[in-house]
Amino acid sequence: MATGNIFSKTTQALFYNYKQLPIQRMLDFDFLCGRETPSVAGIINPGSEGFQKLFFGQEEIAIPVHPSIEAACAAHPTADVFINFASFRSAAASSMSALKQPTIRVVAIIAEGVPESDTKQLIAYARSNNKVILGPATVGGIQAGAFKIGDTAGTIDNIIACKLYRPGSVGFVSKSGGMSNEMYNTIARVTNGIYEGIAIGGDVFPGSTLSDHVLRFNNIPQVKMMVVLGELGGTDEYSLVEALKEGKVNKPVVAWVSGTCARLFKSEVQFGHAGAKSGGDMESAQGKNQALKEAGAVVPDSFEAFEAVIKETFQKLVEEGKIDPVTEVTPPQIPEDLNIAIKSGKVRAPTHIISTISDDRGEEPCYAGVPMSTIIEKGYGVGDVISLLWFKRSLPRYCTQFIEICVMLCADHGPCVSGAHNTIVTARAGKDLVSSLVSGLLTIGPRFGGAIDDAARYFKDACDRGLTPYEFVEGMKKKGIRVPGIGHRIKSRDNRDKRVQLLQKYAHTHFPSVKYMEYAVQVETYTLSKANNLVLNVDGAIGSLFLDLLAGSGMFTKAEIDDIVDIGYLNGLFVLARSIGFIGHTFDQKRLKQPLYRHPWEDVLYAK
Repeated sequence: MATGNIFSKTTQALFYNYKQLPIQRMLDFDFLCGRETPSVAGIINPGSEGFQKLFFGQEEIAIPVHPSIEAACAAHPTADVFINFASFRSAAASSMSALKQPTIRVVAIIAEGVPESDTKQLIAYARSNNKVILGPATVGGIQAGAFKIGDTAGTIDNIIACKLYRPGSVGFVSKSGGMSNEMYNTIARVTNGIYEGIAIGGDVFPGSTLSDHVLRFNNIPQVKMMVVLGELGGTDEYSLVEALKEGKVNKPVVAWVSGTCARLFKSEVQFGHAGAKSGGDMESAQGKNQALKEAGAVVPDSFEAFEAVIKETFQKLVEEGKIDPVTEVTPPQIPEDLNIAIKSGKVRAPTHIISTISDDRGEEPCYAGVPMSTIIEKGYGVGDVISLLWFKRSLPRYCTQFIEICVMLCADHGPCVSGAHNTIVTARAGKDLVSSLVSGLLTIGPRFGGAIDDAARYFKDACDRGLTPYEFVEGMKKKGIRVPGIGHRIKSRDNRDKRVQLLQKYAHTHFPSVKYMEYAVQVETYTLSKANNLVLNVDGAIGSLFLDLLAGSGMFTKAEIDDIVDIGYLNGLFVLARSIGFIGHTFDQKRLKQPLYRHPWEDVLYAK
């Protein structure tokens, strides 16, 4: 066990099992104390690597994350405190691993309920290797103005109220972390404050004892008096009694053992901590208080008198000239986190993203205001989900079914079209699913599958202006623009595209109006007079029919329809649908274990 200071203003720690709030509280305390370097050197998250962003005052810093204790200790050889936030199930193993590292001197075990047999092994190893354990079931410890562990002393407001940003003259040790916070406040009211405070932990077998730390405090020149808060149960306080009787402590010790109310109960009572159990007279609070008093500690008659006795002891030391006045300093202002400031109404900040189609902040996600449970309970289909996320409204069933038909009909068109070919070649090159999918999607454009928006745009403009098919087609020809949605490499007047026929049949049956589709058919009649393959293709059919869907549903204004076409919603249908096919081709090539593709020489014209 250490014989003097275990912390200083340059102490750095390794934090096991990332917890944002206690780490940030440590860094805020660092800033409050005027430390030059952050007290957290590294974070250990088993299996993870990288960095975690936190604040050191106004500055945002990146603290390295290591996958193992060994890696962290090697990377930060000057970090000698190990703060273990592992659960009680794994705390013992990780703590033992840390104790075995030559760079680690102090291990704080936050978890309570660590198996007692494991704790005994940790204690034995630590004592034989001159190392310090705080806990299990501890909040940690603090050296005022220098270093603190995790959530010790609570919020920044409490730390400032207790003047823990600068050292005082009192060494404090307790079993309870919660009561430590109370006592820091009490001591700050009646003395010049804490020099060091330790919570040894409330489990039956703490890694270090009350007397261990009192003896340390006795060797620290800055500590002029000690305050000890014990509790009923166990015999830990008697080691302090022996130390006092043997004259090992030559500074005033003010002590109180809580739990005197246990005698009011007829049977044995278990208090908050595992070790706080009323047993025989020796383990009772009264028995311990009496023993401490007889050994020379200053013990009040009740907890209510504890503060007054601390004040009296401190004042006596001041009068004897053993305590010099502490120079008060004004701690710096800790910058307030933006989210806290916004909630308190102190600031307003612009958002970075606007979203109107979904919301995941409640108990369940919502699509355009419709809860996920409603979507499932009402049997919504993919078309309904698309209508909510793309068009922000629930379209009639005939509309959503049309969307689904478009997706089904456009999902694939064989392995020879450019998008599928690219996907197949990429998959056979050993690339992953996303890479293969994207290589196919990147071919979608004016010449392949990307003409739906243009078809809708030109058909709508011509129809709305009352152009005859002749005027429309010849006008496009003069501009050097091919009519989108017209023409096919394989299909012709005598070999119609079945997909187009199916879409037209559905629209005639369910749509209230097919004005734009009829116009597209009139254009087709004219273009077929020029060439046998200038038929209405699937792009033109979907483009014109979608115009009829939007206009006929009565749910969209003219401006909204124009926006939908201009933004590219309709091409989105083809992208969505064809993704299904591209994914299928990727899986097909992987399943067949096809080798790298190489285009055959005989299929290439090597021109001079």
